[in-house]
Amino acid sequence: MTNEAYEQTKLFKWAAFARNTYKELDLLYHIPNGGKRNQKGAFNLKRQGVRAGVPDLCLPVARGKFHALYIELKVGKNKATQKQKEWIKRLTEQGNMALVCYGWEEASAVLLKYIRLKSNEEL
Repeated sequence: MTNEAYEQTKLFKWAAFARNTYKELDLLYHIPNGGKRNQKGAFNLKRQGVRAGVPDLCLPVARGKFHALYIELKVGKNKATQKQKEWIKRLTEQGNMALVCYGWEEASAVLLKYIRLKSNEEL
């Protein structure tokens, strides 16, 4: 399991407990765009709509002035790719909150702050 996969697993374990208080976390899901694939598998997934750079996680819940929250999860010195930065920019332009979080703890803190946003607030 990669470091990012490990951190994402920890985040979803946290969310399983936190959803007792924050029911919105039931809607949190992973977008399985990453990972190494052989050429045939990659070709088939691309035909099915997989897009390079799409953030790892989505919480399709409107809060504050945002339609949804997208998180690109990174670990250590890993940085967002240019395609990931473009997706984050475009998702933000469409009224979503989209950002990079380093590790499950930062991602969980962002999720809680987002869920608690009041109307027209920003994070």
